[in-house]
Amino acid sequence: MLSDLTTSAVGGPAGAFVEARSEAEIIDAVRSADAAGERLLIVGGGSNLLVSDDGYPGTVLKIASEGFEVNSEDSCGGVSVVVQAGHNWDSLVEHSVLHAWSGLEALSGIPGATGATPVQNVGAYGADVSQTIAAVRTWDRERNAVQTFTNSELKFSYRDSILKQTTVDGSPRYVVLTVEFQLPLGRMSAPIRYAELAKVLGVEAGKRAYSNDVRREVLRLRASKGMVLDPADRDTYSTGSFFTNPIIPASASESLPDSAPRYPAGSDGLVKLSAAWLIDQAGFGKGFGLDPASVSGGRASLSTKHTLAITNRGGASASDLVAIAREVRRGVVERFGIELHPEPLLIGVAL
Repeated sequence: MLSDLTTSAVGGPAGAFVEARSEAEIIDAVRSADAAGERLLIVGGGSNLLVSDDGYPGTVLKIASEGFEVNSEDSCGGVSVVVQAGHNWDSLVEHSVLHAWSGLEALSGIPGATGATPVQNVGAYGADVSQTIAAVRTWDRERNAVQTFTNSELKFSYRDSILKQTTVDGSPRYVVLTVEFQLPLGRMSAPIRYAELAKVLGVEAGKRAYSNDVRREVLRLRASKGMVLDPADRDTYSTGSFFTNPIIPASASESLPDSAPRYPAGSDGLVKLSAAWLIDQAGFGKGFGLDPASVSGGRASLSTKHTLAITNRGGASASDLVAIAREVRRGVVERFGIELHPEPLLIGVAL
């Protein structure tokens, strides 16, 4: 069952299931599925998938390759480390902090596999992986050959990349094999870009802090929002942030209250809004959906810690989670005229 492979614990059966523990096994599994004309769904840590209760009719490939190799390490160029796609992300971050490899510390506590991080340019607390990725090695299913992308070729943007743009219904053209990171050496973090994190660290935004302090505070902040996996906490049974922060023309945001958070979006005339703020101000507070009379029967709800996560309270179906998402998105459109877009891949379901 896909529910056993996803952090939201929903999803029906797989038509076929294959687990690949090495690059060769990944390529063999992909080639076999493609040769048979079967649909293919790639699963890493399962933290960014919402799969239908009907399951997936094709082959589900679990990427379970682990380990990493340090290609070079010196005080001038930093460290170049090549990581297998199935390697646990937070394990890599922890290792980087312990060994004074700077740059990943603000991305602590994010669930999932390393190979998934470049696909949607995973980020948090003012950092994202595009800042440290040097190259991604993939299997190109159209060319039936290995394809390596440099950072610029990946066309990174907010929660997006060429890898995501060429993925259809969870089935990618490019299957990630390894990810190469280039990290400076040092005990100090990358500049702290997120105001909330800077505040708890006692530094000004744009300044640095000790990386182990950054990791500790990020883990604490994420846990306070239900964003660190904990089998005993139903608030962590989710896909993490369900909606991306909307990026709209600055002129379109003028109708919003002055209190609405706005952030530069990196392009002229665009601003990024807070999806969490929009959801809350549209009347969907923490825990929305817990009432048994709600659209999900109380089986699914917004997290009681954070309005961006849609959680499985126990016994929820994919349909229950989708019902909450639809209601929230409808309410935000009705209140502000802004349509929220899902961050996880929706497999066999739609809002």
